[in-house]
Amino acid sequence: MKALVVGSAGQLGRELVSMLGRDVAWAGDLPDLDATDAEEVARLVERVRPDVVFNATAYNKVDQAEAEPDAALAVNALAPRWLAGAARDGGALLVHFSTDYVFDGRSKRPYREDDCPGPLGVYGVSKLTGEHLVAASGVEHLVIRTSGLIGRGGSEQKGGSFADRILARAREGQPLRVVADQTFAPTLAPDLAAAALALVGAGARGLFHVANTGACSWHDLAVETLALAGVGAPVEAIATSDLDLAARRPEYSVLDTGRYHALGLPPLRPWREALAECVASAAD
Repeated sequence: MKALVVGSAGQLGRELVSMLGRDVAWAGDLPDLDATDAEEVARLVERVRPDVVFNATAYNKVDQAEAEPDAALAVNALAPRWLAGAARDGGALLVHFSTDYVFDGRSKRPYREDDCPGPLGVYGVSKLTGEHLVAASGVEHLVIRTSGLIGRGGSEQKGGSFADRILARAREGQPLRVVADQTFAPTLAPDLAAAALALVGAGARGLFHVANTGACSWHDLAVETLALAGVGAPVEAIATSDLDLAARRPEYSVLDTGRYHALGLPPLRPWREALAECVASAAD
């Protein structure tokens, strides 16, 4: 497989590059490639001629997106559109990653791929638009929705992963107040990357939900992170409404991964086990 990885500087992109190894024909991020520039994207794909294009780029500043809708749409919708068109013209498969934030959180059970989306903010709208533009392009595609991505190094846009930020604040003696009324499934970046490659290897096409097993709140995740790191610090459980956030979040966004499992692919491990690896690697 000759692979092109866009967004290789992010936590998911780094894992994809590492796992693909010698199959990577090109990997980059800004300033190597402006994925929102249609002509630049087309030239790159034509030059590399990949079999598979992995799009791991994302504008994931959920609150800032409310004030920067054009920026969010450019990265989360237009960039996938340009990549889809270039991949289609070059006969390549496009693997694109999306989010649980395309849902409104009113469900009482894990969301399936055929459940009706209803994003609550600009970020979710931009990611859902990207999904639609990829599907409408005619490219052979695989769209993977995931939830609460955690991993080594974390997101530069957010100042590191959630675990990184919690541990840093605890060690600095800062008060920890974390929302306890949003339920989701944390997903380790290496596990998501491995699942994406397994889906490609299985010839999967269309929309799939992929997340680590189980569910928790952000408060649960913070408490477990500190326990795994051996850091004793209290974490106050608060409601989302206690924070002055620009964007609304779904209260419940757990993803049903049944379609992924139906291919005979192994389930992703429980989120606590994945988090333990993440915390251990951060300590190395």
